[in-house]
Amino acid sequence: MMNPIRLIALTSLAAAVSLVPSAMADEWNKQTVMTINETIQLPNATLQPGTYTLKLLDSQSDRHIVQVFDKDEKHLITTILAVPNYRLQPTGKTKFSFWEVPAGQPPALRAWFYPGDNFGQEFVYPKNVSQQIAATAKTPVPTTAAATPEEYKSAPITSTNETGASSTLDTNTYTAAAAPPPAPAVTPEPAPEPAPAPAPQEVQATPAPTPVPADTLPQTASTLPLIGLAGLVSLLGFFALRANRVKA
Repeated sequence: MMNPIRLIALTSLAAAVSLVPSAMADEWNKQTVMTINETIQLPNATLQPGTYTLKLLDSQSDRHIVQVFDKDEKHLITTILAVPNYRLQPTGKTKFSFWEVPAGQPPALRAWFYPGDNFGQEFVYPKNVSQQIAATAKTPVPTTAAATPEEYKSAPITSTNETGASSTLDTNTYTAAAAPPPAPAVTPEPAPEPAPAPAPQEVQATPAPTPVPADTLPQTASTLPLIGLAGLVSLLGFFALRANRVKA
């Protein structure tokens, strides 16, 4: 027997693959023509296999209201309240996402992303349907009690969990991500100028000593003793000469 969770995933995947939107689209009201080959569930209507036109209602309120027409836009099938569902990376193609539903039920259309937009239209379901979806998806589902386009303009939007309890809509999920703060302007400091290279200093060359001839003895003794000796000899000679004269 196939795992129920596995079966749910296959059902949602099949719906996503079989949903083939045409290239026809309009930037002003996001008009998109889509063709489906199996039944899908909307918040307050069920679409049989065929071709349909989706576009945003030109509303003076700040609400996102989606209209679903037949192929030729001659018959309005349903009007749906939506909230922005932001995505990180826009694509150049129309994208649809689906809620997981129990096996045997038509896939529930969750959001519609127009080509190039960074947000899509996430559909808001009535309380009884949103509780069923939340019980399977294990995540809160946007909910409203409004039933007409006029009520959509001001009716509160909450979320319903798997137990049926209502709470405030998680604004972190349905709010555009804040842009990172701009980087502070930084003025680059000028690079320090290189220190001038020191001027080359003149080096005085020491003259090499004059070589001494090999047959010359170095004069290591002083001349003073020789002078003294000569004086002493002269003095002795003087006394000897004088003595000889006296004897004569």
